[in-house]
Amino acid sequence: MRMLHTMLRVSDLQRSIDFYTQVLGMKLLRMRDNPEFKYTLAFVGYADESEQAVLELTYNYGVTDYDMGTAYGHIALGVSDVAAACERIRTAGGRVTREAGPVLGGSTVIAFVEYPDGYKIELIEASFHEKNAL
Repeated sequence: MRMLHTMLRVSDLQRSIDFYTQVLGMKLLRMRDNPEFKYTLAFVGYADESEQAVLELTYNYGVTDYDMGTAYGHIALGVSDVAAACERIRTAGGRVTREAGPVLGGSTVIAFVEYPDGYKIELIEASFHEKNAL
């Protein structure tokens, strides 16, 4: 078994695609519109779905707001240099909510950025996830 994707409901599909592709550097892998059931799916990721897990962005026609709920935490991305990634994200219009620094009680360097719909994305320095660093 392997993880295939994580699905996020989004309030503005194009804004979401732009954030994940232009700010976080993912690629738009595929889209599927289903007018009969009033939703559109967009799959984004750093590699093809056959190679690694991706994000499924789900836009339900006419829905402009979602409650986060209390169970959702965050998406984590491996990066080679967290501070540099924060600067690139900030320059591209992204919002850094926790600057690069060691995780509380540890030495792994992390940071957090926030997607426009409020989702949290953790950046983890490469020494923790060498193979998957951006």
